[in-house]
Order: sequence, then structure tokens, then C-alpha cells
Amino acid sequence: MARAIELLRSKFGISQLYQHDVIKDGETIFTVYWHPLTIAERESIQKKTNITDSNDFALALMIEKALDKDGKRLFQEGDKAALRREVEAAILQDIQLAMLESGTDKEVEEVQADLKS
Repeated sequence: MARAIELLRSKFGISQLYQHDVIKDGETIFTVYWHPLTIAERESIQKKTNITDSNDFALALMIEKALDKDGKRLFQEGDKAALRREVEAAILQDIQLAMLESGTDKEVEEVQADLKS
């Protein structure tokens, strides 16, 4: 039987890569990729942001985690003001929501079944 930590790493580990297509008028403008958010990353982002502003956290998360297909960061810290002021909030929220919800489709029953085998 596999150890729980091994199963967690293999099923929910940071080696996984998620993606979200940014679409306008039926055309994919670009694709955002990211690895799962860890507790350590969440704490680091929280330290950099206004703790009472969920929008600030979500924007910082997107800036920190968004990658291109080659694994390079799409945004830099200096992009924060422009993203806040010059980009439709709905588009940013779509990306942020995809990032926050990534991995939630993995069923707990799958891991429980793996633990039993």
C-alpha cells in the first residue's frame, strides 16, 4: 500500500499543470498555464497583499502564478497597476477563478480507493 504523502504528491502535487484559455468573440487570445497553489505560496502572497481585500489577493495570485506555454511568467509585479486600471475586471476574474478552482474536480473517492490498493 502506498503512503498517503506519496499519493497526495502524485495526485495533487505541484508537477501538475493547469490551463485556461482567454477567449474574446470566440477567438483564443492566449492561454494561461499554472501549477497548483501550495500553502507556502498562499502565505507568501497573503503577506504581500492587503489581507482584507480579496481582489488584491486574487490579482497577486494571478501575477505570481500565471505562466506561458514555455513556463515563463506572463506578468510581473509592475503590471499590477495596469491590470487593475486598464483591463476588464471580468476577464481577470475568469482567469483568477480558474486558478482558484483548479484541482477541485479530483474526487476524494479516487484517492481513498488508491489508499486501499
